[in-house]
Amino acid sequence: MDEVPGSLGTSASFSLRLGQAIFSSASLLFMSLGVEFYSYTAFCYLVTIMGLAIPWSFTLALVDGYSVLVKCSIRQPGILLIIIVGDWVLSILTLAAACSTVSVVDFLLQCNNGAYCPPKFCSRYQISAAMAFLSWLLSLASALFNLWLLPSL
Repeated sequence: MDEVPGSLGTSASFSLRLGQAIFSSASLLFMSLGVEFYSYTAFCYLVTIMGLAIPWSFTLALVDGYSVLVKCSIRQPGILLIIIVGDWVLSILTLAAACSTVSVVDFLLQCNNGAYCPPKFCSRYQISAAMAFLSWLLSLASALFNLWLLPSL
């Protein structure tokens, strides 16, 4: 069976998962630095999704790291299917959270020339949304690589 770069149990997958965990943590950190994030549902949604993405990505990074060190790939269709479904669901939720955050920040900046959102907080919210988008890109990449591997099992 061919080795698909980026699929579960490879060093590329380990890098993707580690990047997901780092960007999700950064997004959560920047959103939490603003003390008023709980005032908007979109921001609370981003915090919730990033709170789900961090343990998911970190756990799978540990699995990938172990698989690379032991040189034993996980090629069971049932496990791979669960990981693919989890990646797709989390990827869609992450994209939705990032898009909703960006739209709320844009609205706050446009409304009354930014009177509702101090520049200090809005810039943190924008950085948090950017980190969420980067996390989404890495999550989508790993979901696509694993989906590509599934039919060959």
